[in-house]
Amino acid sequence: MKTRKLRILLGAAVILFFFALPIARLVLLSVQGEGGWSFGVYEELLRQKRFWDSLRNTAIIVAGSTLLSTLLGAAAAWLMAYTDIAWKKTMHLLILLCFILPSYVLTLSWSSFMGSQGPVAQLLEWLRPGAAPWSVYSMGGIVFVMGIHHFPLVYLFTVNVLKKIPRDLEWAAGTGGAGRGRVLLKITLPMALPGLTAGGLLVFLASLDNFGIPAFLGTPVNIRVLSTLIYEEIIGFGPSAFARGASLSVILGLIAVAGTLLQWMSVRRSRQGETYLPDEQPRYHLGRHRFWAMPLVWGSLLLMSIVPLLSMVSLSLRRSYGGGLSFSNLTFDNYRYILLENAGTWRSIQNSLQLSVSALAICLVIGTAIAYLRVRRPSRWNGLAELIISVPYTLPGIVFALSMILAWMEPVPGWNPGIYGTTTLLLIAYVCRFLVLQIRSGVTAFSQIDPALEEAASVSGAGTRRRWLAVLLPLLLPGLLGGGLLVFLTALTELTVSALLYSSGSQTIGVAIFGFEQAGSTLYSTAMSSLIVVLIFVGAGLLALMKKMLTRKRGAHTP
Repeated sequence: MKTRKLRILLGAAVILFFFALPIARLVLLSVQGEGGWSFGVYEELLRQKRFWDSLRNTAIIVAGSTLLSTLLGAAAAWLMAYTDIAWKKTMHLLILLCFILPSYVLTLSWSSFMGSQGPVAQLLEWLRPGAAPWSVYSMGGIVFVMGIHHFPLVYLFTVNVLKKIPRDLEWAAGTGGAGRGRVLLKITLPMALPGLTAGGLLVFLASLDNFGIPAFLGTPVNIRVLSTLIYEEIIGFGPSAFARGASLSVILGLIAVAGTLLQWMSVRRSRQGETYLPDEQPRYHLGRHRFWAMPLVWGSLLLMSIVPLLSMVSLSLRRSYGGGLSFSNLTFDNYRYILLENAGTWRSIQNSLQLSVSALAICLVIGTAIAYLRVRRPSRWNGLAELIISVPYTLPGIVFALSMILAWMEPVPGWNPGIYGTTTLLLIAYVCRFLVLQIRSGVTAFSQIDPALEEAASVSGAGTRRRWLAVLLPLLLPGLLGGGLLVFLTALTELTVSALLYSSGSQTIGVAIFGFEQAGSTLYSTAMSSLIVVLIFVGAGLLALMKKMLTRKRGAHTP
């Protein structure tokens, strides 16, 4: 009994130290003054025009991108759930590709596609000399790219909700004389509202958290949002830089927490309505409309994902940015420089790979153990522990990064571990931020396994180690690797947290690309982004293959 209490106390201390202490340090710094507690920094911020401009820009960009993502996601979900459009599996993968690609890669894709040397500019010059393409380096450009990047979130939340709407209700409305448009407005959309709301709020949070898109497209034209303003405050140093950054972070964090609570309530409401099995049969046949609908849908998907990506790759193969796409201007020198001649970029690739693999391994072990306790031994305390662990992922990345700086400069009074600016601190930050992804994946995996299997193994004399190796792990691994894949890919391409925590020698892939773009070396940034796309597909392919092999092996051993 004493041993169990000791374990609980030790676990609580670890969770509070790694997950709660950084946030507490951040909040305390924001209200500390020279003479004690003070809201002076907040008062100073409220008097600054730059703060109100950033807040207004944040509101416009988040609202605009959320609206665009909701419209695109709802349309994609309706097409996939209700129509007989061809090649749905490929379409599903193309939709997800917009979100799987890191935001800064998608940004570079669109900036190269719409840039002065991109295919759109060349086409306009051919049609009307002197015409220039629309610039993505604008408020509208940020809203557009962010909306495209996040619309798969709305799609994923909505498509299954649409499939579970009883078609009898729609048939009854149609029989009563309602046309397709009226059925859509009066029956389909109201019943799909929980999914649309949950997905839209998740897009709201993702847009609030996003640092890469406004940093790449907004910073060059002096468009600031709260996340980029926090970054500028911290890297600008000064006597009160951390206090101002902490105050801004608290404001941004409070907005994010409010959005998270609303999103959680929407998801809960959506799940309460899951009383029907998904209906996979199409409800509308395109018929003669297929001839224009297919090219429109596929052209739009290719334009949003593949075409800009190809434009980015083509730009990375040029000798000079101003040169056209011709054989005389094609070269692999940009890739050779990144991989062979620039030690810093190669080190960033190594750092990201090591960090992502290490984060995957640690999260896999710890996350699985916590998920086991949540499912097999549920209690108020491990529920509270999961809630605290989820806080770093709930907060915007730039806010969490600043909290890690404040916590690990001197985690215990008088003791400085000296890990600020090292890959060790980055690894701690990655594990703290992404651990909840593995926990939730593990909870889903454990929920699908009957506890009777463990009980039978225990009755047969199998100890704890034997039960895990012979019974649980073979059944769990396919599901656990899904969460592991998400942790690996997210850590591999991470930019927001790394932008504040890195120093010389510990830069990551995202930071290296950001540095190239800030220095005006677009050819190098696009070349490195192209390598990232390859790494993402290779890593995802290997883990998916491993998951498939484990699933097949489990099926072969199932009687």
